[in-house]
Amino acid sequence: MHSTSRVIKAPAVATGDGDGGGPDVRGTVEAIIDDVRRRGDTAVRDYSERFDQWSPESFLLSEDEIARCVAEVPDQVIEDLRFCQRQVRAFAEAQRATMTDVEVETLPGVRLGHRHLPIANVGAYVPGGRYPMVASAHMSVITAKVAGVERVAAVTPPLAGRPPAATVAAMHLAGADEIRILGGVQAVAALAVGTETIERVDFLVGPGNAYVAEAKRQLFGEVGIDLIAGPTEILIVADDSVDAELVAADLLGQAEHGPTSPAILVTTSEGLAHATLREIERQLVGLPTADIAGVAWEQHGEIHLVGDLEEAAVLADALAFEHVEILTREPRWALERLRNYGALFLGEGTTVAYGDKTIGTNHVLPTRGGARYSGGLWVGKFLKTVTYQECDPRASAEIGEICARQCRIENFEGHARSCDVRVERFRS
Repeated sequence: MHSTSRVIKAPAVATGDGDGGGPDVRGTVEAIIDDVRRRGDTAVRDYSERFDQWSPESFLLSEDEIARCVAEVPDQVIEDLRFCQRQVRAFAEAQRATMTDVEVETLPGVRLGHRHLPIANVGAYVPGGRYPMVASAHMSVITAKVAGVERVAAVTPPLAGRPPAATVAAMHLAGADEIRILGGVQAVAALAVGTETIERVDFLVGPGNAYVAEAKRQLFGEVGIDLIAGPTEILIVADDSVDAELVAADLLGQAEHGPTSPAILVTTSEGLAHATLREIERQLVGLPTADIAGVAWEQHGEIHLVGDLEEAAVLADALAFEHVEILTREPRWALERLRNYGALFLGEGTTVAYGDKTIGTNHVLPTRGGARYSGGLWVGKFLKTVTYQECDPRASAEIGEICARQCRIENFEGHARSCDVRVERFRS
């Protein structure tokens, strides 16, 4: 296909590594993890004091402390949290229902099967800082609980020197078994390796900054992880049926996540391309987070003009972005045509913010091209699909003869003899 793509706006900085883990980040994270391994709770407390000025008698909240946090949260916020959590739970339950156990008889007397078993212990990291991501509690804790995880240990940093009440309420309502006010690499390391007071987990989930992401990367293998998330990304594919105000609002809505967040428009309409440029400048004037969103747009924002939607699809799949909005007359074409995305948002009626906070799909999604080979967090991530097999005597004798010959081709004589003994025993 001949490309007619033209760049209307190019990024001032190449959208590559973003705020990913450079040598300084890697070294710092490695040192903290090693220290937590050696000194346990003492190291965790030292880093919490150093980075968050937070050193309570216990990082683990008691039932009374949780109740006080929940009581601080306005009734409307509690009601909204419950609404959002119902949506996340309903979708996770629908996903779980698609995952059925299997047992088949592949040959007479040979039964093979698989079962979906929940992970026993999960650590859920809920970010804090300028943007305390309350919704991450829904996405991680509820989804794990729907999968059947027995223990979900949730952690989040303090906010202004105290527990973030809304986040604690969300964790509690979601069903977290343990809630600790503890953030950063020290929290992730403590969950992964265990300390005197923190039982280790088997699986770590949740977004975080570059240091948290690097900690998960270094700990992978010792524990499982959902994914390594980089700066959030938005790609909008649009034709001339949508207006620039809506497109600009959605681009800036994700650009405010951080100064390295890519925001890209791919459109078939030159008029929309130029109108969006003007509209972004207008909206930035009144945006409280313009100090971040404006930098992200200047340094990592792009607008591509393409000849048609097929060309837009090729570019979208090549970019493999985390969030992809389809703002065209017939948005559902993308369901059949696109394959590389974390989550699709179809039509003007939805926006990335819905998926981030409220609508029910999970907001922990692949970035930096990860959508080429992985989806995001979902109920299946908390389940291990394990197989089993069973042979009756007659089937064992038949399979054993063939398997023994296969083993000897590979020079595995011990394997072959484990087959031979069954052939001799079960041959009729």
